[in-house]
Amino acid sequence: MLDIPIIRWGEPYESLEVDTVVHFATGEPLARVSQANTGLLARDIRKAPWARSKLLEVPCDELAARLKAAADLYLNATLPLGSGRQSPDDFARQQSATTGLPEHLCRANMQKNHLVLSRMDAILDALTRGLDLRILTRGYGVESRGVTVSYQAQADALGMVLPSNSPGVHTLWLPVIPLQVALVLKPGPQEPWTPYRMAAAFAEAGIPREAISIYPGGAEMGAQVVGACDRCLIFGGTATVERYRGNPRIQVHGPGFSKVLLGDDVVDDWERYVDLMATSVAANSGRGCINCSGIWASRHTREISEALAAKIGPVEPRPPEDPSSQLAAFTVPGAAQGIWRQICAGLEEPGVEHATARYGPRLVAKERCAYLRPTIVHCDSPSKALANTEYMFPFASVVRCPQAEMLDRIGSTLVATAITDDGTFQRRLVAARHIDRLNLGAIPTVQLDWFQPHEGSIVDLLFRARAFQAPEEKLAG
Repeated sequence: MLDIPIIRWGEPYESLEVDTVVHFATGEPLARVSQANTGLLARDIRKAPWARSKLLEVPCDELAARLKAAADLYLNATLPLGSGRQSPDDFARQQSATTGLPEHLCRANMQKNHLVLSRMDAILDALTRGLDLRILTRGYGVESRGVTVSYQAQADALGMVLPSNSPGVHTLWLPVIPLQVALVLKPGPQEPWTPYRMAAAFAEAGIPREAISIYPGGAEMGAQVVGACDRCLIFGGTATVERYRGNPRIQVHGPGFSKVLLGDDVVDDWERYVDLMATSVAANSGRGCINCSGIWASRHTREISEALAAKIGPVEPRPPEDPSSQLAAFTVPGAAQGIWRQICAGLEEPGVEHATARYGPRLVAKERCAYLRPTIVHCDSPSKALANTEYMFPFASVVRCPQAEMLDRIGSTLVATAITDDGTFQRRLVAARHIDRLNLGAIPTVQLDWFQPHEGSIVDLLFRARAFQAPEEKLAG
């Protein structure tokens, strides 16, 4: 069994308090993870300017180049991990064993992280709109169009409170290091694997070890990260989003409530889009905020729900090592049962129908875990409780709503795939402030463009544009 230490600005530190992470299905102990306390971070955060100074010694473009080397190490190399070493196959098995995600989906998420790391130079160019990155290092400079600009870093270190639900979320923090900002990572309790493997790959590729700290721990440790760091990126539910709404220090990634909207001009051809809708709902076991949780149309909604139910309703749990496995296990005791009770309560509301009922029970309880099979419900109006609900498995409501009312009723939406050629409707969609990512056309909600910001730009979180004037010789120096 591995012993995994705390990482304090690149230095391993073993705590007397440890958390043993176990295989979700067998209970086999996999690792003892040292647990940080809040006082440790309170002391260490004072060294954040020093940690950032190590990054400032390396140009941004060189850091991006080193991340390309780290990409291949992360994907292919056997790397140090605490008291042992970890191969890529070890990583996929261990991550699957603690998160419940099938092993082949863990490997697919590794490919996502590899893609982002290997194209970091182009991604940074897109996120900064072509800014000469030396301007970020220096704090000021002259853009290619001849305009003097200044960008001030708002933090020496970005604090991250990471989730356990989907390893793909780690793509969000990978651009931070080449922006010359240090990292304070608090891993999810079931997913310590990615931060440690990334840190090991970064160090092997020549990224200064001193730029990264990893503090495993409980909820109090997450709160300490939020309180100690000048800028934070965190994940949580609706309550967390509401708590930090409008706080410029904190970027919150919560439920997506992502949707597919079928315009009146295309809805009669809804059969053409069943595969797109099924992929949007069920990809990556429905665990992401970009998975579709609502399909809205003015008519044919019952037929759409039945077609989707036939497509994904028969999917059953399989062992995590099975390459055909499509469902992730719920590893927290009682979590799946609680979600299913909520859904059953919503199904009792008049006007709500369970389209996947004919394909067998949705809740499958095992000895140490449980699964929820894909669930499709039909709502005859947006007023139903299940009409705008999101769960961490393949769940979607098909909602009947007139097109003229859709944008007033869909609520906050991370990704909206709007399939329509109606120019008036398209203009309203573009103007809708409650839609974060907009796909105009038949694009699955789960299809990301890595050159676009995801739910807020990391560059805007970390840097502030400000007025700046200086003599020309100073600017040219």
